[in-house]
Amino acid sequence: MPYKKNSQLPKPVRHVLPEGAQTIFRNAFNASHKKYGEIRAFKISWAAVKKKYKKNEEGKWVRIYKKKK
Repeated sequence: MPYKKNSQLPKPVRHVLPEGAQTIFRNAFNASHKKYGEIRAFKISWAAVKKKYKKNEEGKWVRIYKKKK
């Protein structure tokens, strides 16, 4: 089921991801759900989050900032 807002995401997603990562997750899920189904949409969504966020030493998700050349 597509999600209209971040507050509708499953609790495990909302509790571990910061707001920006939740938005990435929600947008990726909504874009892929109809075409690929729920299980694959979750995998695609987590992959999209991991492109911009990573877990730090404390296990919290933080934004990845790339150094400018």
